[in-house]
Order: sequence, then structure tokens, then C-alpha cells
Amino acid sequence: MNFPTEIFRDFTVLSIPLKNRFRGIDLREVAIFRGDEGWSEFSPFIEYESAEAATWLKASLEAAYRPWPTQYRESIEVNATLPIVEPERVASVLKGFDGCTTIKIKVDDFEGGAELVEAALDYLPEAKIRLDVNGGWTLEEALLHLYDYNLRFGNIFEYIEQPCASLDDLKKLKREVPFKIAVDEGIRKNLDSQMELLNQYADIAILKWQPVGGMEAAHNLASRIGLPVVISSALETGIGISHSLALAGSFPNLDYACGLGTLSLLESDICEPAFTANNGRIEIHRAEPVPALLRKYQASTERVEWWSKRITDIWMSEGFREGSQWS
Repeated sequence: MNFPTEIFRDFTVLSIPLKNRFRGIDLREVAIFRGDEGWSEFSPFIEYESAEAATWLKASLEAAYRPWPTQYRESIEVNATLPIVEPERVASVLKGFDGCTTIKIKVDDFEGGAELVEAALDYLPEAKIRLDVNGGWTLEEALLHLYDYNLRFGNIFEYIEQPCASLDDLKKLKREVPFKIAVDEGIRKNLDSQMELLNQYADIAILKWQPVGGMEAAHNLASRIGLPVVISSALETGIGISHSLALAGSFPNLDYACGLGTLSLLESDICEPAFTANNGRIEIHRAEPVPALLRKYQASTERVEWWSKRITDIWMSEGFREGSQWS
């Protein structure tokens, strides 16, 4: 089968540089397209296999062809995101998150992470601090590092995000440390698991619009989990961020700032005005890309063909459209 152009209208692949290396990449590749309700984005990371990327595609199609759910607010409070950079660069990174009073800091150990925490607090002494480990520690490492963080800083942390990859390790860790634990990968990598038991492992659920499969899937997950939620991004363009903002806006209660200010990590958005923080918040509205920016960040023909094949393979895979409006 050829690429389904009638579904993925105005299909465009973009390659946008990052200001600083983030989660091991310097360029963010994404695909955007238009449906009956407007523009959407499909942007699983390059290394993701088709089975995982299929969940992202379901979210993308839902956003392109279904109206947004009811909105309970007009804007969303967002946190700043600090990658692993040299401490002297912390202030310049955080200046890109106008008015944000919560800072999520990527860490992979204690020594380097502590320097980033100190630099962040030097820049904004009253900031709420979150640490994001991306599942990088064993249980033993988590106990050691978090003991050191507590000894040096006290219980200043709003929460620790995914300190261990294993849910069993998180369950043991939660009993031993004085910090709240948030789960990200533990949810989106285990979507078929018994999420009703997640309160044994964590205090907060991180939900991301594409990785969990869209708006409806996110609300179903939140109901099953029964924990406070934080809506976060997957390093999308303004098209994807607009849908993530709408997901956040569709929850009656939001107890924490959301991780949706990540466009400040990219060289540029493809929308104007860019979906970046203004006085710590971002307004909820549907996005339209700017043609000149699409031309500027247009990916090569080879990459367009790669993304087209990726979507076609998922589209034709067994069971992808079964039981949906695409069947």
C-alpha cells in the first residue's frame, strides 16, 4: 500500500536543532499533518520500534480528527526544564522559561546533579525543584544518591521523577525515602499493566499526550491510577504542545505545574507566537505552523521517505485500525 495521503494531509517532516544536547540528541525530527480538526504531530523518537510508535500515532490521529475535550482553564502553569549542562550555563538556560517558578532538573548522579541544583537555586532561590532521573538508577544507587541529596539540601524537592526503571524497585524505594516519587516511563512503558496498583509505587503520575495514546486514553489511565497527574511533553513542536496543553486543560484539577515549556529547548518553534512560557504559563489554543518556518526546518527527502514508511508500516500492521474509525 502507498502512503495514506488522504488521511495525513499536508504531511511534512521537520528537523529542528536543540540549543543543548538533550536525552542524547542534537536534532529533533517530527512529522506533522492536517486532519478535519486541524494540525497534529507524530513524533516518536527515532529509536522507538513500531509497536511503541503505534501508540503515538493513535494519539496523533485522534487529535487531527476529533474535537478537543471540555477545557477547564485558558492557560497552563508550566515548569522550566534544565538539561545536564555546565553549572555556569544554568542561568542562560533558565532565562528561556519566563516566569517559571518550578524547575525540573535532569540528573544522572549526585555530584553533578547537586551542582545543577545549587546553580538553579542561585538563579531562583524560591524555586520548587524536581529531579528527573529517567529510570537511570538501580535501587541501591537511588538510595545512595537520594540520601546524599537529602543530607545536602534537606527535603526541598517537590518530587523525584522515575528514579528507577523497575516498578518493584520504586515500591521499595518509596518506603525508604522522604521524597514524593513520580512515575513517567513506568506508566508509558507498561500501559497494559495494572495501573490501579500504582499508588504502591508512586505519589504522582506523569502523563504524556502521545506516549499514552491520546486524550481519551490519558483520562482512562488517570481514572485507573487515581493519583494526581502532571501533563508533560515529549519534546514536541508547538503543534504537539498545543494538544498536550489541551489535555492538561481537560482535567478539572491540576495540583502541579506541567512539563510543557520544553520548546525553549529547541532552536525555534514552527508556530508564531511560539508555545513558550509567558509569566510561567502558556495559553491553550490550536496551533497553525508558519510556512516560512516549515521551509527552514524541512527535512531531507531521505528522511521524509523514512517517516512515510514508518507510518505506512504501522498503518498496515495487524490490529492497528481494528475497532477504530479507520478500520
